[in-house]
Amino acid sequence: MLGGLTGFTDPKGTDWGERMLNTVASQTIRHLFTQSESVEVFVRCYPSSKLLQGSIDSFKMSGRGLVIRKDFAVEEMSFETDAVSIDFGSVLSGKLSLKQPTQAVAQVILSETGINKAFQAELVKKRLLNLSEATLTAISGGEPVSFTEVQIKLLPGNRLHLVAKADLNNGELMSLSMTLGIGIEKRRRVSFKDPKIELEQIPEAQREVSQTLSTALVEILDKMVDLDRFDLDGVKMRLNRLETEGQSLILSGYAEIERIPSNS
Repeated sequence: MLGGLTGFTDPKGTDWGERMLNTVASQTIRHLFTQSESVEVFVRCYPSSKLLQGSIDSFKMSGRGLVIRKDFAVEEMSFETDAVSIDFGSVLSGKLSLKQPTQAVAQVILSETGINKAFQAELVKKRLLNLSEATLTAISGGEPVSFTEVQIKLLPGNRLHLVAKADLNNGELMSLSMTLGIGIEKRRRVSFKDPKIELEQIPEAQREVSQTLSTALVEILDKMVDLDRFDLDGVKMRLNRLETEGQSLILSGYAEIERIPSNS
């Protein structure tokens, strides 16, 4: 029976393995995300008989309108591997399991809207609220300080414009505005650097405080976006390039896939 299915006796069945893998892989990958507009998987396995040994030629996934861990929107995501070794038994049971880790060329596109929405996620907000660093409490009279209403606008040349409010927890709310450069640090962290703090609209008596608060916010952001905190279980993203393009932030690099995660 397996001989017929894999095309040993039926020439028209030579793509059976690809069809089955595409179906199983699509179902598996789609379940990694809290939400997905579309997920397409293309598996190359020729001849299909190689599937019995768990060998496939290449694996490519592309998705649009994805949401990771309920709060992190991804406009587009794609990755593509070369030859991969998989567990054939897992495919027959409707799952996809790797026999050994693999690497994939990967690209992630984030929208300006999606990035701004991420600032409302609990994982992000907890790093911006009720902060008690000495440099901040010295300004607020000992009270914890919070940064709220953070909004960014992507600019050409890998820069962005950022506005926010600093709540000094003493009835005073200060507006912050600056442009920042963004880059890659150690292939896994998005860094924020070279801030140009805008003080023109700030009353002169508040400019020194605004400068200190703005600098503190940049330092917080610079330590925040570590991809290991957002990766899917079993998959690590490593970055080679970052680029702003219109209202999109394009991240490209590779994914280290140790195993196919069970869910998002």
